[in-house]
This record gives sequence, C-alpha cells and structure tokens, in this order.
Amino acid sequence: MPVKLPLNINQIKGFLAEDEGQALADYASETALIGPALEVGSYCGKSTVYIGTACQQAGNILYAVDHHRGSEEHQLGEEYHDPDLFDVGVQKMNSFREFRITMAKANLEDTVIPIVAPSGLAAKRWATPLGMVFIDGGHSIEAALTDYRSWAGHIATGGILAIHDIFPDPKDGGQAPYDIYKLALASGLFEQLDRVNTLGLFRRR
Repeated sequence: MPVKLPLNINQIKGFLAEDEGQALADYASETALIGPALEVGSYCGKSTVYIGTACQQAGNILYAVDHHRGSEEHQLGEEYHDPDLFDVGVQKMNSFREFRITMAKANLEDTVIPIVAPSGLAAKRWATPLGMVFIDGGHSIEAALTDYRSWAGHIATGGILAIHDIFPDPKDGGQAPYDIYKLALASGLFEQLDRVNTLGLFRRR
C-alpha cells in the first residue's frame, strides 16, 4: 500500500520519481525492526519525506546526511543550479534552510536526525548497524565511491542498500552511481533486487 504522505510531495524541490519514493518508503517500513535508516544526499527533503514518513509510522528514525552545499551539478553556472538555494553572503549553495522547512511542514522533526557534514566525515566513527541505506549524493566517481565505501558496510543482515540514478547507458545519465551499483553487485555482500525506475536495490546477505 502506498505510504500516505503528510504534504504535497510535488511542491518539494528534488529529482526523485514517485515510484522510486514509494519503493524507498516500502523498504524503510520493511526494515524498521532491523535498524535505523540513513540517506546520503537529502537536498531539500523529497526522499527524506518518503523514508521519514515510513520510519515515523514504524517507530523508527532516519539519519539524513548532507553537507547541504550542493552536488557538482548544483553549483553556480551548472545545469541544475537553483538561484533560490544560493547563499549570496558566503557565495555557496545552502539547501539546509529549505530542508528544515520541509521537515517542519511534514511533521518529521521527531523522526529525522539531520547530519550536516560530508558523507565520509559523518561515517568516520559510525558504529550503529543500519536497516537501510539510500545513496543519492554527488555524482562524481570520487563522491559516489566515498558514499558507498563509507556506508555499505554498516548495513545489517537483511537490510537494504538503495542507489539512485542508475543509468546503464551513458547517453541517459552519469555513470558514477552505476559504477558503485556494479561494485555492490560484485562484492558478494548483497542480493540484487529488482530496479525501480533509476533506483537500484540490494538486500544485505
């Protein structure tokens, strides 16, 4: 059954398709008893609302890891730059204010724990087994590898690894997320599940 969202998801800035969001919510519900969920790359909170709502309904929590300075494609002069999220005072992107507004509107401030830091830094002393990890961070190969290497090993047995923006054909999109998808497939640590649109899914063995 589709998760009932607390707001109009189409009003939130982001690049997550509805079927992908519903799949994330479904797996967040399914893995709630295994451990907390964690997402890398929250942006303005679209995926956070899907996962967070499912976690809230299941009595679980969601860690939302993002430095909120935007990925490569969000920077000034790049294709997906949003001037509304540009902090003129420091001449940098800042999506955190919009993210906090989204969490308040969605009544998720009792469920979502923002971690405003680079992914690799946030993971340095991490010790909590996770029921689900959703990777949707930077699309450079360095950023994608950091996200995968930082968090995949923290997924508990039976937990879910979800990777966004999987494009096997380079003509359709960047290859870094697909590269870490192939790493997960080759690792032997995960059982491959069906893809949902551009969302790649695995279960930890």
